[in-house]
Amino acid sequence: MKALYCQQNSSGEEMTFIFQERENLPPTGDNDVKVQVRACALSRIDTKLLSEVKLQKELLPVGREISGVVLEVGRKVSFFQPDDEVAGILPLDSEESGLCEVVLVHEHYLVHKPEKVCWVEAAGTVRDGVRAYTALHYLSQVSPGKTVLVMDGASPFGTIAIQLAQHRGAKVISTAYSLEDKQYLERLRPAVARVIDVSNGKIDVAESCLEETGGLGVDIVVDAGVKLYSAEDESSSKSQLLPHKHDIITLLGVGGNWITTERNLQLDPPDSHSLFLKGATVSFLNEEIWNLSNIEQGKYLCILEDIMEKLSSSVFRPQLDEPIPLYEAKVSMEIVQKNQARKRQVIQF
Repeated sequence: MKALYCQQNSSGEEMTFIFQERENLPPTGDNDVKVQVRACALSRIDTKLLSEVKLQKELLPVGREISGVVLEVGRKVSFFQPDDEVAGILPLDSEESGLCEVVLVHEHYLVHKPEKVCWVEAAGTVRDGVRAYTALHYLSQVSPGKTVLVMDGASPFGTIAIQLAQHRGAKVISTAYSLEDKQYLERLRPAVARVIDVSNGKIDVAESCLEETGGLGVDIVVDAGVKLYSAEDESSSKSQLLPHKHDIITLLGVGGNWITTERNLQLDPPDSHSLFLKGATVSFLNEEIWNLSNIEQGKYLCILEDIMEKLSSSVFRPQLDEPIPLYEAKVSMEIVQKNQARKRQVIQF
């Protein structure tokens, strides 16, 4: 059996993806489930996080979001039996590559996949679903009547976040980074309250949000990164389109929640004072917390089950690319690692 791994060079900058022949799997442990993988979604390997939590290895397994069929279960497994259809996310410290025909997974990382949900959708939605639930259900409480701003709503995560917020009865505003993104967001049903096209850099996001909310500001902001410094210090074209942290603080309403993906966010005393006056909060979105600590394992499994249920009832309609065959996985993973994929890439076996 072949499996895909990632190898870093000594400086830690260049990454190469290699298929390695795997020896036979170890015997199935008491709580393990042996799964025949049918689909595996690709997501960026966060080497910085792995080194910070002391999980950096010479060969890192690639592909963690899987769906497949149970082949065998350990003697203490109570949730599954052979031939069950399952989906889940391999833990951060897993030795297994999801891009392998057969993997061993602890039963607490898997849930049943509904029959109506196809393999590719199950694997392709599970991570974005966990991120959306973490942002909108645990870091903030989205509810009917609230206004939510989802930055870069046409991204795979943005799409699921919009659909979850709308399902909970919230009014959603979103930003688009290109004409194609804008058209995609305008086609979404139920409709997004307002699509702010920031591709030309001329539209003020804060002004548009305050206008849409009658000057009250939004209740929840889920960003896709922010500009920390003035324009001349930011180099890439993508960062030119990101809002400045001051814009986000300006458009937040009283008691608002700012959920940020910016791990190096720095707030100056005037920023903190503005947030204090509004009674607003800043939360950091790191969906790996569910895997890094088992203290909330029950909640985590509830999230995974809910994602599958929402896929089954078409509440979630993910942004997926065409399924990719296994032999193209290396090329696809290189694109994903460079953040160049606009749709979720899923390998189908």
